[in-house]
Amino acid sequence: MLIRECAEQHEKSFLAENASKSAETRGRVIYEKPCDIRTEYQRDRDRIIHSKAFRRLMHKTQVFLAPEGDHFRTRLTHTVEVSQISRTIARALRLNEDLTEAIAMGHDLGHTPFGHNGEEFLDAIHPGGFKHNFQSLRVVDVLECTENRRGMNLTEEVRDGILNHTGNGIPFTLEGQIVKISDRIAYINHDIDDALRAGIIKQQDIPEECVRLLGETHSKRINNLVTDLIMNSKGEDSIRLSDDFQEKTDMLRKFMFENVYHSSLVKKTEELEKINMMLKLLYNYFMEHTEELPHELSELLASGNKSEIVKDHIAGMTDRYAINIFEELYVPKSYSLNAGK
Repeated sequence: MLIRECAEQHEKSFLAENASKSAETRGRVIYEKPCDIRTEYQRDRDRIIHSKAFRRLMHKTQVFLAPEGDHFRTRLTHTVEVSQISRTIARALRLNEDLTEAIAMGHDLGHTPFGHNGEEFLDAIHPGGFKHNFQSLRVVDVLECTENRRGMNLTEEVRDGILNHTGNGIPFTLEGQIVKISDRIAYINHDIDDALRAGIIKQQDIPEECVRLLGETHSKRINNLVTDLIMNSKGEDSIRLSDDFQEKTDMLRKFMFENVYHSSLVKKTEELEKINMMLKLLYNYFMEHTEELPHELSELLASGNKSEIVKDHIAGMTDRYAINIFEELYVPKSYSLNAGK
């Protein structure tokens, strides 16, 4: 028996009845011969982790714009934290950890530079609008490519989880639902941690009733939320927090929007205006100079919408790459005595 077949047999005998079994996947758009060693969801996870889009997350802002310090979260560290929380929950509920991990690793691949502000600005600039979950799906379906294939050709379960990790859509797998809630658990709590470190808020600012139920420290809040989620989802057909924990989580999220995400201490108006201007200028420049688009994007021009492909290019930029390109295009160069030598 192949190693992959042994793993599939283990899933059938060990995982919960309502867990997603890799041998029963809805499949890929393009059929591929199964791997001898890895299950279908393990292959999806590996494709995501080895992608260029995944590596770029290391240099994309989470909340703080160009933070001066090594300990603030980036989009990559956020992704790893979501994956860890999701796998803990999936393991406790005897759901498919590999599927959960694949969705978690891919859920933010489509995020813009400069966090959600970049997303808002690109949404206003681009005629078709912009949502990072739709862009994440476009990354795995179209934009990532190898010598032999365009797109990662992921399973339907992973694609659905990536698309519906945010917004009103509900993933059809329990594993996707885990990632959807774990994403919120992760970002609310690690953003509190970063905001405390930066001095944006103080411990006593956090709503007392949230602290009383969820916990006074980062680790206690994560542990209590994960425990509540597991206890309320065990044996159920959906993944959910208890009403009390959901209410206090929503309250904490509202507190973060009012005191951190929209705080002028975190994102000064003039800095946001600079980012907005920069993204507009870059977008308009590449609309006029499509010949300067990267090869893997320019080859899509023959069959795609020009503005869609320019949007892909802007969304794929890291914070520092966007700044470097902007400086190269629009910031005058100083005169050098060695010029021309």
